[in-house]
Amino acid sequence: MSRTVIVTGGGQGIGFAIAEKFVAEGDWVAIVDLKEEIAQAAAERLGRAKAYVCDVTDEDQVKATIQAILNDRPSIDVLVNNAGMQYIAPVTDFPYAKFQQVVNVILGGTFLMTKYSLPSMIDQKKGRIITISSGHGRRPDKYKSAYVAAKHAQIGFTNTVAMEYASEGITANCVLPGPTRTQLIENQLADLAHQDGTSEEEALQTHILGNQWLGRLLEPAELAASVYFLASDQAGAITGEALGVTGGE
Repeated sequence: MSRTVIVTGGGQGIGFAIAEKFVAEGDWVAIVDLKEEIAQAAAERLGRAKAYVCDVTDEDQVKATIQAILNDRPSIDVLVNNAGMQYIAPVTDFPYAKFQQVVNVILGGTFLMTKYSLPSMIDQKKGRIITISSGHGRRPDKYKSAYVAAKHAQIGFTNTVAMEYASEGITANCVLPGPTRTQLIENQLADLAHQDGTSEEEALQTHILGNQWLGRLLEPAELAASVYFLASDQAGAITGEALGVTGGE
């Protein structure tokens, strides 16, 4: 029987590419997203998938969503924590409410989805948890204090999960994307250019591409391939790792 794969933020961007890869390989995907229209469109496009609307920062919604998935499917085999957001401002201008929101979506969402997916994996003595951190999980960037802090924290949390549940046949790893061709990146450029007083092209080179060795935006499918590998039987001995898919940095 095909595996059940959950992808948060799976309606677009890297999340959709990940979902598309799993479906192409014969798996069934739960598209978990905050936006119903985007989630439904993604599920319809993929075919072997279903949309579930959920705010990953809301514990009751997460519990209900996991239960809804288990009502539709016999188990949860793979969890991909991909949901995220960005807010750009210098630390002195960064609203605390926004800082909390970014951290809650990225880190809190990862915690809640992992917590409530684990019991199904424990029951079957097998599971794969892949969390999409970022190249900023190991290096900083201006104006992204909340994002960088949360991405670092995802790695620490994932390593703890890997250690706690290794004996249950569950692996937990992070993938750290570099600059990837998504709407999230495109939406940042105007804000970054405004903060620096430069053009968007200069902001792209300074903040997004920076000193990346390949000197190009990565494609979402390149990230999806690495995620799929970590979810495969071939990666059964890989746990507690943070795999950079950055294009070099």
